[in-house]
Amino acid sequence: MRVTVDWFALAPVLAPALGALLVLVIDAVAPKARLVHLGATLVALGAGVGVAGWGAAHSEPLRSLCVGSGSDGACLYAVGPMGAILQICVLAAAAVVVLMLLADRGPAEAPAAEPLRGGPAVAAALVLAATSGAVTVVGAVDVGAWLVGLELATLPLIALVALAARKDAVHGALTLLVTSVLSFALLALGVALWVIATGSSTFVTPGVRDAWGVPEQRLVLIVAALVLLAGLGFKLSLVPFHAWTPVTYASAATPVTLAIATISKVAALGALIGVVQGLAGIIQAPAPTAVVAALAAVALVSMLFGNVVALRQVDPVRLLAWSAVSQAGWVILPLVALTAAATDAAAGYLAAYVIAATTAFAVVHRVHGPVAAGAAAGPRELSHTGGLVRNHPWLGLVLILALISLAGLPPGVIGLIAKIVALQPVVAAGLWPVAVVAVVGAVLGVAVYLRWVAIILGAGRSTRPLQAMLGTRVGVLIAAAVLVVTSVLPALVFR
Repeated sequence: MRVTVDWFALAPVLAPALGALLVLVIDAVAPKARLVHLGATLVALGAGVGVAGWGAAHSEPLRSLCVGSGSDGACLYAVGPMGAILQICVLAAAAVVVLMLLADRGPAEAPAAEPLRGGPAVAAALVLAATSGAVTVVGAVDVGAWLVGLELATLPLIALVALAARKDAVHGALTLLVTSVLSFALLALGVALWVIATGSSTFVTPGVRDAWGVPEQRLVLIVAALVLLAGLGFKLSLVPFHAWTPVTYASAATPVTLAIATISKVAALGALIGVVQGLAGIIQAPAPTAVVAALAAVALVSMLFGNVVALRQVDPVRLLAWSAVSQAGWVILPLVALTAAATDAAAGYLAAYVIAATTAFAVVHRVHGPVAAGAAAGPRELSHTGGLVRNHPWLGLVLILALISLAGLPPGVIGLIAKIVALQPVVAAGLWPVAVVAVVGAVLGVAVYLRWVAIILGAGRSTRPLQAMLGTRVGVLIAAAVLVVTSVLPALVFR
């Protein structure tokens, strides 16, 4: 059997993977060459963005690892335009993370960057490895690559949390590790049930339709989908699988928290989209099925519960953590319709979230600065951003734009369109009760973010002096530029 490999199509996966190896080789030769490590990392990520951008601009999917002619269903790696946009988001977010970790420079008496045990090369290699895993999941068709990519996108991030030179870093890493082990156990069980039900090791396969037509196999297939949803719920921070999120977000270095909020989330949604694509068009009657009911329940509970708890937070990172719980509900909301259009809507919403969240985390890190080695994180309070617009107008306006984009309000047009697009498949499927509850969740979300915006615009406490963090400043500039451009031209994200 002849297998065709398109190396160009695999470049978004291979570039960060090879970049990680290159950085470690450079570290063996020149361990203190921080700028060389940074340059090699950014080149690897840039190469991946270039190829993914080419794929996003063309309607024909990029395919590789194909058997025979490489027709649909015969390739183990396939990335369409929306998948390519997700890959661009995760690669660009990884670049901002690396800039924040490796490129910051401060005064002699202050730490130059978030200190991580192991040095800059280890940090860069771990970020690149996690990025490669997330990009792999987006294009994976077979369950083997899908499962390996998911864990590759998670395990390096656990190491990054543990390597932070903070007193509470080990606790956060242990929490994430235990969660990941439980998640992997559920995912492995779900994959096994899926293969038993369909007789195939791929998600998009005629075996799914055949299994749905046999009552016994249908039951196994539904159980497989529910178990997979539970396993991915941990990674997406969906209620009731969310408990690790505020703990790990608050204890990790802020750039690492950004990596968890972006790289890990893209990998998890890419994995869930693979499952939904296998079920799309297959599940008809009886309706609503257990899969639809489960998706709707976790989506609505996540967006409501996350916003209610976020309203009481005073730590900006914890607020963004609970916001991530709420936003995860919006990310999977379109998937309730179980259609191809729904998967595009979910991918588009996640892309909009990644752009806005990257901007918000970068600004928060710019305001609060790195934590000294051996110290505990904090104190971080929303009041520290009081008067930010007066004292640092550009920085304050960027943070406000990110927050109103997360809220779905103009001029954060990308966030507004994301919520409309997320609701469209639900309404088209006739699931009006789900749509109504989602609108209530959106109103609660507006209250969460406008509360913070009011603090930024108000007097509040004097804004603490900002350190000369060059890498974070460049990261804020990149994220803000992308946020502004996509708000002016949302068609770049929503096809």
